[in-house]
Amino acid sequence: MRESLKNKQERMKRILASLYEAYPDSKCSLEHRSPFQLLISTMLSAQCTDERVNKVTPELFNYYPTALAMAAAPVTHLAELVRSTGFFNSKSKNMSACAIAIMERHGGEVPADLEALVKLPGVGRKTANVVLGTGFHIPGIVVDTHVIRIANLLRMTDQQDAMKIEFELQKIIEKDHWVMFTHLIIDHGRAVCIARRPQCHKCVLAEYCPSVLPEDAVKKK
Repeated sequence: MRESLKNKQERMKRILASLYEAYPDSKCSLEHRSPFQLLISTMLSAQCTDERVNKVTPELFNYYPTALAMAAAPVTHLAELVRSTGFFNSKSKNMSACAIAIMERHGGEVPADLEALVKLPGVGRKTANVVLGTGFHIPGIVVDTHVIRIANLLRMTDQQDAMKIEFELQKIIEKDHWVMFTHLIIDHGRAVCIARRPQCHKCVLAEYCPSVLPEDAVKKK
């Protein structure tokens, strides 16, 4: 039987309450000092761990802390600084083009607008929502691989397309929790609901998760 939207909303409230309790210090793990640095860090995190990005950005932002500075940076130097994050040639070109576009279109300030953000080179909807939510405290749901996987396991969606999932979750989750939802799910995905070896027996969401294995539900009890 297909679960009603109302039931999903009620189940999500209990899920969020459990996650808030389990991860009281949950937040964006990318280190930054401005919306611009958050934007660049998020771009670098594609196909790379946040931990690795945080090791690279101190030196990067020491040289080029603002859009003004990065717009004038040699792309070869940017590539050298971010080499260890992978795909460094394309990332460095996008970083340079993005900084130049911010200078030309927005006077050096990162726009606090989704449509303007996704028009910047190298910036997709996921990156834009990260910047809006964490950088400007504007509600948005970031749909990354953890969210896609766990939202499906929780049967909040049966979609794989990130944008469709984002719109479905917006109907289920109260707007005040949109930003934190992603942080909480990422923390849970890293600690317990691990892709290849989910720890259902110690999962705080087991009683709300239709995908939990029966033997693991028994263990939890």
